[in-house]
Amino acid sequence: MRRARQGTIPDMIQRYRGIVLAVPLFLVCSILFVVTRAPGSISRKAIPGGFAGSRSYAVIFDAGSSGSRVHVFCFDKNLDLLHIGKNLELFEQIKPGLSAYAKDPQQAADSLIPLLEKAESVIPEGLRRKTPVRVGATAGLRALGAEASEQILQAVRELLQHKSSLKFQSDWVTVLDGTQEGAYQWITINYLSGRLGKSYADTVGVVDLGGGSVQMAYAISEEDAKKAPKVSDGEDSYVQKLFLKGSHYYLYVHSYLHYGLLAARAEILKISGDVSNCISGGYHGSYEYGGKTYKASASPSGASFSQCRDDAVKALRVGEPACAHMKCTFQGIWNGGGGAGQQNLFVASFFFDRASEAGFIDPNKPVAKVKPAEFEEAAKRACQLSIDDTKAAYPRVATENLPYLCMDLVYQYALLVDGFAVDPSLEITLVKQVPYGDSFVEAAWPLGSAIEVVSSP
Repeated sequence: MRRARQGTIPDMIQRYRGIVLAVPLFLVCSILFVVTRAPGSISRKAIPGGFAGSRSYAVIFDAGSSGSRVHVFCFDKNLDLLHIGKNLELFEQIKPGLSAYAKDPQQAADSLIPLLEKAESVIPEGLRRKTPVRVGATAGLRALGAEASEQILQAVRELLQHKSSLKFQSDWVTVLDGTQEGAYQWITINYLSGRLGKSYADTVGVVDLGGGSVQMAYAISEEDAKKAPKVSDGEDSYVQKLFLKGSHYYLYVHSYLHYGLLAARAEILKISGDVSNCISGGYHGSYEYGGKTYKASASPSGASFSQCRDDAVKALRVGEPACAHMKCTFQGIWNGGGGAGQQNLFVASFFFDRASEAGFIDPNKPVAKVKPAEFEEAAKRACQLSIDDTKAAYPRVATENLPYLCMDLVYQYALLVDGFAVDPSLEITLVKQVPYGDSFVEAAWPLGSAIEVVSSP
């Protein structure tokens, strides 16, 4: 019996091979279970660059007047942002901008090569042909005129077509108008705040106050979209239909040229004439904008909130021409019909800057809740001061902006309340950056452009 149980080593391995194989397999599975369940283990999404099964990238060039910038974003299959290295985007910039090469379009295009190479370097080689690249030029190229700007844009198109490994379409290189900027800004803020993919009533409206123009954008119902007035040839439509995160949106968006903060100063000074009720007392000077010079001298009695507001309302042309639609903002512009998509307003750019400089929001926090009435209160305080007292009271205001602090705050209040008919007591959100996960992301148009292009069917 004892001899019968004995055998060669190969015979024993063959007889007990199931046990031999099962033990190490069990140990490996146990180790994997412990590792994947361990507290603090890194999720797939948090790993730099990600290794999710389905990733997509987008490259957006912001060709501004002061410089060119490139943004690279990476999304997972749910259109959530993934890290690129330690950040939620790759961002690089160079100076000067494309408009500095007005007489040499090829040199303008070539100036983007270092940014292009940096963008391509962070995108896996196998995904580059699937990665869209867009170039959006803004104020700098607009100022060059149609012929010069188109020559530069064509040189950029040829650069991307022949020297880039990215997905490219000719119409992805363009001069952005204010309507496009407003739409992309709306996409950016609603995306970062987790509202895309929900009903239009759950989205937020956006007012973006730049230097040359101001944009209003908010989602409306399909029924209101059908009521949009027809526009003349060459004019931007009031409503854009967007497909984002699996949902269709009808976006009312309008850009008011000449009513950005810096441009509005010129419009108000046209109304006031030789002396202005909006200039800090004791200041006598001039204001330059758009290649023109305007007198900017204070009234002998100093600034006046009520008289300055009258001038601001006249500059906005509230009530003229007469409203030809159901309801208008200013200049006879259709207001989109109102509705749920406008009830929660996010207000960006110069609104945030002036509020922080005037001291009624914390400049160290990227988001603040305020009411339009707080701009009124701040304006009344600023308008009472002489230029010397303004300098002492508002150390955060740049020297060149001090004479116009009263005017800027009055205009911002008038724009919201008289222009856009926002209730003075309505709580609005001033935003510079939007929280996203454990990070903050700039509330700027390039992310909105990226989301649109990767969302396209």
